[in-house]
Amino acid sequence: MKAERREIAREEIEAIIERSAHAPLGAEEREKLKAALDTLVFLTNEIGAKGASIERLRRMLFGASTEKTDKVFPKPPAHGPGEDAGAAGQERPRAPGHGRNAAGAFTGAVRVCVPHATLHHGDRCPGCHKGKLYVQAHPALLIRIRGMAPLAATRYERERLRCNLCGEVFAAEPPEGVGDQKYDESAAAMIALLKYGCGLPFNRIEKLQRNLGIPLPAATQWELVAAAAALLRVVFNALIRQAAQGELLHNDDTTARILEIELEKDERTGVYTSGIVSMSEGHQIALFFTGTRHAGENLATVLEQRAAELPAPIQMCDALSHNTAGEFETIVANCMAHARRQFVDVAPQFPEPCRYVLETLREAYRNDAHTRAEKMSPEQRLAYHQEHSAPHMRALLWWLYEQIELRRVEPNSGLGTAIKYMRKHWSKLTRFLEVAGAPLDNNVVERALKKVILHRKNALFFKTQNGARVGDLFMSLIHTAELARVDPFDYLTQLQRHAKRLPTDPDAWMPWSYRDTLAALATGPDPPG
Repeated sequence: MKAERREIAREEIEAIIERSAHAPLGAEEREKLKAALDTLVFLTNEIGAKGASIERLRRMLFGASTEKTDKVFPKPPAHGPGEDAGAAGQERPRAPGHGRNAAGAFTGAVRVCVPHATLHHGDRCPGCHKGKLYVQAHPALLIRIRGMAPLAATRYERERLRCNLCGEVFAAEPPEGVGDQKYDESAAAMIALLKYGCGLPFNRIEKLQRNLGIPLPAATQWELVAAAAALLRVVFNALIRQAAQGELLHNDDTTARILEIELEKDERTGVYTSGIVSMSEGHQIALFFTGTRHAGENLATVLEQRAAELPAPIQMCDALSHNTAGEFETIVANCMAHARRQFVDVAPQFPEPCRYVLETLREAYRNDAHTRAEKMSPEQRLAYHQEHSAPHMRALLWWLYEQIELRRVEPNSGLGTAIKYMRKHWSKLTRFLEVAGAPLDNNVVERALKKVILHRKNALFFKTQNGARVGDLFMSLIHTAELARVDPFDYLTQLQRHAKRLPTDPDAWMPWSYRDTLAALATGPDPPG
């Protein structure tokens, strides 16, 4: 039976409580007080049972800075109350990555050598008047940073001469290297990097350029990146082909929006961007596909280009069924971070059980970090986990069974749901204890999808399916270059400048090999198209 909704003011409840101190309450007053109490109990139970705690709501609204165990369960300070860490002799270590950048970090800076104004190598020392000066190997460094427009323009004013007799006009030739083409290849590269690498929409770039005196309409920006995408499609296809040969493939989805999309009859209406990160031979390849297909279906399309003689790759994803859709055989491993996050969400309601789970998983993550620090091979890493992580994981599995089978936890509670999820997917969650090279989590592709989410947050949507394909191409090239630790701006520029060479051997123009290709090229012009 549907409960009746009653409006009871706070002042009325306070008045009832005040009267109860002097006289017994009437039936109507007891009913109102009981209704208020029932409402409070109902809301409290719902918040706890569904995991929608105030802390979780805060993380949903503002985001969590970290889910580390020490942040979920802070340790008490080692020093006494009222005494700071410095007084106790404990100096807080400086977090890595915080502070000023060293001069060597400015790899893109223009180098200018400044000789001493009065002194030279071999001169007599002006200080002691005895020794001789010699040039030191490391000069004194000074960094000067100045602002400039993302896209700069040069105005060449070519002198024109006209014959006063025949009227023929003679114009000065453009400087060497400057042709009739208005936009340099670097312009399209910068626009693509700002739009698809940094999430800056075309209209914002247009406003910025207009304010800096170098107007560049949004329509022109689109024309430049669309033309560049047509040239670079062959490299993107080569990336897909190489990604299909990977030993380990991460995949996941995030939502997307295309305004003008043509759907077939009975086709699903949801639009997603699938992220795939392939790893093999020390290289990482990031691929993005936007459309109505899920991550598993896009991965199956990629694996169609996999060599038949290669063994089944490891596939890391979460436990959603659409991440494994497809007919290709893979060794599926599930993301431990997804299972762990469910315990983080209910930690305020169930602190002690969640502390045990998080501290147990922390040992496995610490062991994995040790294998990376020691640069172990996949086989060595597997043996190390089997020796050091397997005992902790076996104890955790036994604990999970005890909580449900011995009825120590309500199965439908937030904690019970987290336990049932981990038990159900235990084999795939602990694949790193069985298969060499299997990772613990899917964080690699989740970090890659942040580029897609940043673009979606700022641009909101793609207008057409073609626009989505252009975005997928540039995001894939840019993020793959970032994973290879090369400059994506230079990479995109060089690909366009050597567009005629790309179809001949696209594998030579991967982010990790294009510099060697440039060094080996002859100094002559590109072959005719």
